Amino acid sequence: MKELSSQKTILVVDDEDKVRESVKEVLTDEGYRVLDTADATCVLEMIEAEQPGLVLLDIWMPKIDGIGLLKEIKSKKPSTNVVMISGHGNIHTAVTATKFGAFDFIEKPVSLDGLLHTVQRALGELPVPQSLSEIGQRHGAEDTDTVSTALRIVTSAESIRQKTLRKSVVSSGQGLHSGIKTGLILHPLPPNSGILFEGISGDVSVPAHLDYVGSTGFATSLSHRGFTVATVEHFLAVLHSYGITNLLVKVQGEVPILDGSAAEFCELIEEAGLHEQDESWSRIVIDRPYRIGDDGGEWISIEPAETFSVHYVLKYPKPVGVQEYIFTHQSPTSFKEEIAPARTFGFLRDMEKMQKLGLINGGKLSNCILIDDEKIVNTDLRFPEELARHKILDIIGDFYLLGRPIRGKITAHMTGHSDNIALLKAVRTGLGL
Repeated sequence: MKELSSQKTILVVDDEDKVRESVKEVLTDEGYRVLDTADATCVLEMIEAEQPGLVLLDIWMPKIDGIGLLKEIKSKKPSTNVVMISGHGNIHTAVTATKFGAFDFIEKPVSLDGLLHTVQRALGELPVPQSLSEIGQRHGAEDTDTVSTALRIVTSAESIRQKTLRKSVVSSGQGLHSGIKTGLILHPLPPNSGILFEGISGDVSVPAHLDYVGSTGFATSLSHRGFTVATVEHFLAVLHSYGITNLLVKVQGEVPILDGSAAEFCELIEEAGLHEQDESWSRIVIDRPYRIGDDGGEWISIEPAETFSVHYVLKYPKPVGVQEYIFTHQSPTSFKEEIAPARTFGFLRDMEKMQKLGLINGGKLSNCILIDDEKIVNTDLRFPEELARHKILDIIGDFYLLGRPIRGKITAHMTGHSDNIALLKAVRTGLGL
């Protein structure tokens, strides 16, 4: 239990007596001074009188709209952190609450671990993890030896400053493969935290790391303790290119596909702004050539270089033909202009098979380049080699799954996510990561 001198006041607002009582008991045991009420009409008066450091606010209550009350609180007391709670929440409710100033959003039934973790973050009390093993321990993970490799520093690597976002931002859309409405809530994290994906309840996180890759069929997914987040590669490509090393990403099931590219994710990151942190960690520097695949078919390699670059060659029958592009990362601007706008693509002949597999349920004419046997049927290409550029986008995203930017030259021929992950595993083994 905390010392009384360090007590901070928390106000719990919920019309369910059992919820208030259990939350109050848990937080009181942790040493907090806890006030509670079922009467939402008196909340503003209580905030004025008691000056709580945090308000836990139910979103659905009789006689008052929780979102409306949130707006009033943030208007009159903008420095008061508010965490919204709901038993009927989804990612869109969470996105709406965050847009109006909520610090975070958690679901009922409230997970005690998730509640304490969120409260500590809101009050600025969360200890800075020194490795992902601590994150695994916090969420009850058993594979901490595996997790701890994620932030290990390589002595031969280059030192770089860690980065997070200046403020929280949100985005919403639809999942390409699931078809469900989804969204993202991005929160800054302290140094050495890494990139973490988390569900709305906040009780389990999955690190953006190679050890947690769940599947690579048509997209890259991450899984941990029953929580899965799909189609992470476009978003991770943006984080890789902008050098963001610490971020909490709250998501429901699948990262939104948006227009099939990463352009809107770039805008989202720039809206939040980058915050360079005092601590450093290391860039992964490729020490020798690594290669996966056969010369006559699919293959991908990486070799030492002074910069990070990707050379991709794509060969399909007409109407696609041969597409080739070489991208050298010079800055986030070069990525935003050359690679981020390139959209995902698919062939009409494959759509029926993918739909039978339960995939591409969210595919629309506006978020995917569709190709039949004669032509591209639904759009004009943004670049002559847009399909090859999109493959580069996927590679840049998948190659952030060691948790740190990479320096080396990648060359790929007709490869996909499975090949990217196989090469990444070879690099990890070779460098002893």
